[in-house]
Amino acid sequence: MKRRQFVTKTAQTSLALTFLGAMACKEQTKKTTEETIKEVVENAPLFFKLSLAQWSFHRALKAGEMDNLDFAKNAKELGCEGLEYVNQFFADKATDTAYLNEMNSRAKSEGLQNVLIMIDGEGQLADADTKKRQVAIENHYKWVEAAKFLGCHAIRVNLGGGVKMEEASKAGIDSLTQLSEFASKENINILVENHGGFSSNGAWLANVMKEVNKNNCGTLPDFGNFCTEYGENYSCKTEYDRYKGVKEMLPYAKAVSAKSHDFDANGNEIHTDYLKMMQMVKASGYKGFVGIEYEGDKVSEREGIALTRDLLIKVGKELS
Repeated sequence: MKRRQFVTKTAQTSLALTFLGAMACKEQTKKTTEETIKEVVENAPLFFKLSLAQWSFHRALKAGEMDNLDFAKNAKELGCEGLEYVNQFFADKATDTAYLNEMNSRAKSEGLQNVLIMIDGEGQLADADTKKRQVAIENHYKWVEAAKFLGCHAIRVNLGGGVKMEEASKAGIDSLTQLSEFASKENINILVENHGGFSSNGAWLANVMKEVNKNNCGTLPDFGNFCTEYGENYSCKTEYDRYKGVKEMLPYAKAVSAKSHDFDANGNEIHTDYLKMMQMVKASGYKGFVGIEYEGDKVSEREGIALTRDLLIKVGKELS
């Protein structure tokens, strides 16, 4: 290209860019400050990622309306990025590598990440009986290995079985220490959820974490599950303050469970102030997965999951 042609071409390009820039500015001036702020907020990334706790579909799974292997597909349809499994729904498959491979395949095909496995029914980790507790500890080993196979970062365990607070604390510390040492070889975290009994006492659980003092042992704060004493018909007689409990657990958190039951007409959970909870989560520096765990029965499981998802996104954007 000759110099004169180059200069002419450059001038034309410059004029075009100036025109486009002027048009863009003109369009921008049409937007009010309020509209601009709203657009920025709506497009801002969340400080957390959304996962789905499989328990949200427990009715469908127990009724045979959904298979464990269909969990990934349903989670993807509901806009989640991660999967939180419950061992109850594939209880006899912990060492079945062919089955676990299929679970991995289903998750990968949906572009989802396997996050953790919630473990139930494998014994009491805070039992004062040393022999029974040792059996419970070893029962969890296979799930540590299954979590590793699935690419999860953790298993969630329960500190159940304690009758006296001090004895339960001592037993729980010993169990978690042993289990964490085993899990560290597989690069898996051992997480305790507030899930009834002494574990629903935030101060007690925080003290257990402090005493265990291992990098791969932490908590899974749940927005609900703070009943420390039950009355008739499984009604809660004594409840620990949920906001205090979550705050006490957050310094050790490696996962978070957004428990939900019922919603008002504006889509707010009526039992838990999600904005207050998520403000605490953000202030703690937590940036991992927040798991949707719908347990209500006023709407369908899918609708309850969607309501919880939308509320988390709404609150997350307000805090971005």
